[in-house]
Amino acid sequence: MKIVGAPSEHIVVTPPYARPRRLRRTAALRAMVREEQVRIDGLVQPLFVLPGSGVREEISSMPGIYRYSIDTVVEEARRLADLGLRSVLLFGIPDHKDEVASSNYDPNGVVQRAAEAIKRHVPEITVIADLCNCEYTSHGHCGILKGETVDNDATLELLARVALTYARAGVDVVAPSDMMDGRVRVIRENLDAHEFQDVTIMAYSAKFASAYYGPFREAAESTPSFGDRRSYQMDPANRREALREAALDVDEGADIIMVKPGLAYLDILREMRDAFELPIAVYNVSGEYSMLKAAAQRGWIDGERAIDETLLSFTRAGADITITYFAAEYAARACKR
Repeated sequence: MKIVGAPSEHIVVTPPYARPRRLRRTAALRAMVREEQVRIDGLVQPLFVLPGSGVREEISSMPGIYRYSIDTVVEEARRLADLGLRSVLLFGIPDHKDEVASSNYDPNGVVQRAAEAIKRHVPEITVIADLCNCEYTSHGHCGILKGETVDNDATLELLARVALTYARAGVDVVAPSDMMDGRVRVIRENLDAHEFQDVTIMAYSAKFASAYYGPFREAAESTPSFGDRRSYQMDPANRREALREAALDVDEGADIIMVKPGLAYLDILREMRDAFELPIAVYNVSGEYSMLKAAAQRGWIDGERAIDETLLSFTRAGADITITYFAAEYAARACKR
């Protein structure tokens, strides 16, 4: 082989025996040998529900994501089912907040009514209810306060009470996201004592105190009125602690464990996959969604490819379940492929 600019020199190149590029030559070949694929059945669409009727209001910091009333959330659940999605995660925005989150355990609360309506009209949808108190407390923290500190053990009783109302409303999965110590055991024991042994617990096991939650707090109206949540959510620096938290949840009876957020914690997700046999979920959170959406709207990235790549990264890292605001968009495109 002659190199231009050096006519007197010759470089001998031995052709490679192994040519991985052979399997990348066409789209069909690439698809045939693809190691991981995003499963529509494994995607969960979060939905925000509030009182009223006929409500479908877009969240300004999350383009394409809406708050729904009970009637319109049923319509949305039916649309999601038609796209092939099988699961939704409900968050409630009540019309009344107080220091003890009483709207959260109200049998006629917004999540309870939404769950009943979805299970009645779209029974094939798995209804997951986020189990926390930040949307329901007047102070915006995730439990009962003692001074300016969340009282762990007092909050456990509250969580167990809420979980029971969710189960009675027909919720398939309760998902405690508060990060109180011992919550999975208390919830499991209380559900079992009331003959709800079949209700699944999906624990937010490694939920980090993250900067990526900002848009959600607008969507759910859950910004703390003082301080922050770093005294109960995890320090982003702690890998070993995340594994310990997950192990505790498994020992207490969790059926599914979770990492939240997703993109900045793929290493944690991989380690949890290697350490545990249970199904593992990951939450592709609001800030991750909004960043991709904003960049795509400005033409800085190819939005569809970035979404596909992001969701694939969770699957590749070991997630069985991906909670993502992109679920409906991804499923709609998958239907056209």
